[in-house]
Amino acid sequence: MDLQLILALVAGIATIVVIVLATRLDAFIALLLAAIVTGIVAGEDLLSIVDAVTTGFGNTLASIGIVIGLGVGIGKILEVSGAADSLARAFLRAFGKGREPWAMGTVGSLVSIPVFCDSGYVIMNPLARSIARVKRGGYITLALALGAGMTLTHHMVPPTPGPLAATGILGADLGAVILTGLVFTVILLPVVVIYARWIGPKLEPFLNVTVKHDVYTTVTAGAPETAGAAETAAPVSPTTETTTAGGAADTGDGTGSPRTAGGRQPGAVLGFLPLIIPLLLIVANTVSTAIDRNAQGMLAGDDYEPSAWVAPIAFLGNPVVALIIGLVLAVYTLLPRLTPRTQVQAWLADGAASAGLILLITGAGGSFGMVLRESGVGDALAEAIASISLPALLVPFIIASLVRIAQGSGTVAMITAASVTAPLIAPLGLSPLVAVMACTAGSMVFSYFNDSYFWVVTRFAGLDGVQAIKGWSGITTAVWLGSIPLLFVLDLVV
Repeated sequence: MDLQLILALVAGIATIVVIVLATRLDAFIALLLAAIVTGIVAGEDLLSIVDAVTTGFGNTLASIGIVIGLGVGIGKILEVSGAADSLARAFLRAFGKGREPWAMGTVGSLVSIPVFCDSGYVIMNPLARSIARVKRGGYITLALALGAGMTLTHHMVPPTPGPLAATGILGADLGAVILTGLVFTVILLPVVVIYARWIGPKLEPFLNVTVKHDVYTTVTAGAPETAGAAETAAPVSPTTETTTAGGAADTGDGTGSPRTAGGRQPGAVLGFLPLIIPLLLIVANTVSTAIDRNAQGMLAGDDYEPSAWVAPIAFLGNPVVALIIGLVLAVYTLLPRLTPRTQVQAWLADGAASAGLILLITGAGGSFGMVLRESGVGDALAEAIASISLPALLVPFIIASLVRIAQGSGTVAMITAASVTAPLIAPLGLSPLVAVMACTAGSMVFSYFNDSYFWVVTRFAGLDGVQAIKGWSGITTAVWLGSIPLLFVLDLVV
């Protein structure tokens, strides 16, 4: 084991944590500087370090950048059209009376696939308040189930940016990641609901007075249902405030939801199309390719040429093509026919703006991974792991967990863990799919004060101080723990 190379890795990760926590710089700069520091400590030539940084950045965005941009575009249209709200209400009706926590968890997990969980929670929270008002209780349970349901798919199911970035960096099959993420979500959803039902009644007496009044007091005609929520959400990030102002609940000057201009809110079936069709196309590509490879007797590492019958499916199921289809469907089926072209372009521009920093962070994660690979740090880490008999899948899981606790962002935690793990895939014989899921699962641990989503959920849920830790930090950690046996099972299967 080369101690210098291990020290280079430690110096790189420490650089990320220190810069994010103690400076005015963001994760994008932190990852780039971490790549440079790692290369220098590892003894690499300075110009070679720069070349690895630029090459890694370009290679990563070439594989995943377009997909992230298209994914956030679909999410924005679902948000402003009101389709996300229609989907939520349809699920509530389907689950029936008495199963509201299950409905809210499922709604959250569905909505958060295309929509950022911060903005998705703001959009869906009024629905939880309405249900609690009718039931005259149980708001904390519903609020936690909704938020944690969103956390599951936000962390595990592309096209959300974190798992997409990890998939690209680690070279996993996107369709397989989508299917596995959905399976993990279905299995872990009972953890969410059971924890919410257990802790919710214990926290209900501690509900913030203002939020309690807003939730359980009948709303007078014409009064906005979420007025109190907006007042209690001061610590929430500017992104969330912008979403609230321009999202599905907008009642402004014609720059928000098309419903404010007399448009009709799309139904649940129509709203589901831009989500399900791209997912089905991507999954069809994965399944047909696997069948074709098996028919040709090809192994995973062999050069593969698709058969004639597979080529059209592979084209339509390519993530770029599939999400283009989804975005076109969203624009032309969810928005009113007379929506101005300039308004649609403005919404898509807003979506692109929200993805901008994530694209930069993703590319910088690729830079960090390339430096780790080129400097030999990855091989040194593989040798170190082999010497202590640590299961390979725990490497990305532990790294993602530590980075998440240190700096708060699940996306940054996933990208950092994927970047460190990428050089280890071959030496350790680790499946790229298992590595991706380990990164995503590890990044869910103990959401607390340094996580912006912590403030979104706890402010809207009316939880303060220790009660916020018990409710939100507790439920995210419960899901994190529940994912560990699933990872070991997945490692045995693939």
